[in-house]
Amino acid sequence: QVQLVESGGGLVQPGGSLRLSCAASGTIFSINAMGWYRQAPGKQRELVATITSGISSNYADSVKGRFTISRDNAKNTVYLQMNSLKPEDTAVYYCNAFIRSSLMRLTFEDYWGQGTQVTVSS
Repeated sequence: QVQLVESGGGLVQPGGSLRLSCAASGTIFSINAMGWYRQAPGKQRELVATITSGISSNYADSVKGRFTISRDNAKNTVYLQMNSLKPEDTAVYYCNAFIRSSLMRLTFEDYWGQGTQVTVSS
């Protein structure tokens, strides 16, 4: 069984910073892409940033230059450093990963974390 557990959310003032972490645990053979998505109240879930196993990254236009995604493959962990936070960044942030759980499984499956709340407010 594979689990993704996020941490690092909270309340921060506009202009502040937060760092989110997401650790994958359980039976893991290989992890392909990992990423962060967010969902604000009344809105659809949207992509924030993704990073491949080869460390190639992709960002939503709304966070480019402010957010940085990174990963530690040895720890099966992905991070999201969020700087210059704005009230419109307020949302539940979800971790996502494509994981191959064993050598016998030939495909990568899509896993999601439970979400962590980020609130940007003065």
